[in-house]
Amino acid sequence: MAKKRALITGITGQDGSYLAEFLLSKDYQVYGLTRRTSTPNYERIKHIEDQIELIPGDLLDQQSLTTAVEISKPDEIYNLAAQSFVATSWSQPVLTGEFTALGVTRMLEAMRQLAPKAKFYQASSSEMFGQAEESPQTEKTRFHPRSPYGVAKVYGHWITINYRESYNLFAVSGILFNHESPRRGLEFVTRKISHGVARIHLGQASELVLGNLNARRDWGFAGDYVQAMWKMLQQDKPDDYVIATGENHSVEDFVIEAFKAVGISDWKKYVKTSKDFMRPAEVDFLIGDSQKAKKVLGWEPNVSFSDLVKMMVENDISLLKKNSK
Repeated sequence: MAKKRALITGITGQDGSYLAEFLLSKDYQVYGLTRRTSTPNYERIKHIEDQIELIPGDLLDQQSLTTAVEISKPDEIYNLAAQSFVATSWSQPVLTGEFTALGVTRMLEAMRQLAPKAKFYQASSSEMFGQAEESPQTEKTRFHPRSPYGVAKVYGHWITINYRESYNLFAVSGILFNHESPRRGLEFVTRKISHGVARIHLGQASELVLGNLNARRDWGFAGDYVQAMWKMLQQDKPDDYVIATGENHSVEDFVIEAFKAVGISDWKKYVKTSKDFMRPAEVDFLIGDSQKAKKVLGWEPNVSFSDLVKMMVENDISLLKKNSK
């Protein structure tokens, strides 16, 4: 039997790298779209680079997406590429719209024209709920995004539904709540904490400067969440799902767990807050209800909150040790 073929945009990112690993374990032929940059960032896929095929392309360039679909002839397309950092979306709102909103349309358009039988996964986000009217949030909760990123994701979400209904494509959105891992970028608060605590533990830093410690999120492990993406595309009919742990923790909780992982209880000695890291409009409280995913997909998270934090801190400690050698 011929191998299934998957095209992943954003393959060099956190989710893309975990998904590529997972699909390889399922014996897929994996293609990844990568942007031409002066310094390629293949760090997260270095260990599997010889098992995947990288295709140059850009969500801002329609022709390159068309070419990528022609080359990969995918059975499944996972659109994970985006300008994904919420804070940057205020300083670069137009670019965020181009990538995170219109990029989805370009990808769907390439699929519609060249691979209409393929299955399409769109990475939607809990940031679409923003100032949510109800808690926990489900597939039926109304969107009220609070950042240009959240607004762009709402567009990407609805254009996916629109193509599904207009052209009868198998196109789904996974509304994923925050999911972290040792592969998270350093600009994200969770990785900033785990890396900062690792540096304090190793005597390389004496303080950790953060923004709003009271913001609350539903945090899971990225490795668990990519399996949900795959499960959505194995269903008989396309539908959208909330993927979350159903637990809620504050940034402060994350900080406490991280210091606990290195045996420090008086964390307040090391943590400062700065207005520089506050957002113009904050999302205070997000928590997801993934009952539907549990029932239909048979998905649930495996890694607990404290295990996730510990995993990230321990990984950063060994990274820093390796780099100092």
